[in-house]
Amino acid sequence: MNVENEAGDVFIFDHPLIQHKITMMRDKNTTTKDFRDLVNEVAMLMAYEVTRDLPLKDVEIETPVSMTVGRSIAGKDLALVPILRAGLGMVDSMLRLVPSAKVGHIGLYREPETLEPVEYYCKLPDDIATRDVILLDPMLATGNSAVAAVEFLKQRNIESIKFVCLIAAPEGIKHLHTAHPEVPIYCAALDEKLNEHAYIVPGLGDAGDRLFGTK
Repeated sequence: MNVENEAGDVFIFDHPLIQHKITMMRDKNTTTKDFRDLVNEVAMLMAYEVTRDLPLKDVEIETPVSMTVGRSIAGKDLALVPILRAGLGMVDSMLRLVPSAKVGHIGLYREPETLEPVEYYCKLPDDIATRDVILLDPMLATGNSAVAAVEFLKQRNIESIKFVCLIAAPEGIKHLHTAHPEVPIYCAALDEKLNEHAYIVPGLGDAGDRLFGTK
């Protein structure tokens, strides 16, 4: 995993398994089922590093052989917040690792003319302000949706936010860190640029369509 420190922290995953699966996801011939499975697998692999800094505490337990002191997660609980709809594809695999996490949802769509995000749904756990929030969206393209989602979270007094995506464009990283420089970004691949339609190049197409078999 590489770390870049400019406007803010950007973590780019270089693990061979992640890079292999990202290449399979990029292939236009990958089926909807296989694409969905790959998103889940990559999200789970990324979750290990995204949660690396969770605090631990000593816990005394008794094994079948003797007493011992082990380590257990301490501190605030987690909340996973996918940006609908594509972010849903990253939730289940992370919940398998952290089943105690609560899940909120933020619904945004991109207005075709201005490319600005429009909120149509927001439902978060009642205790969201006491949790460390992991914001999920497979693609960080213009960054407009990510910036808006972080703003919605901050309006609810949430201070600990991480943004996790599969593919990022330099433009999206710059936009998100200009607006919210304290929010770390985790991505499996940093691509070249955006095209004239605001799609990431080379990217993998529309993640939501490929996850759910729509066009």
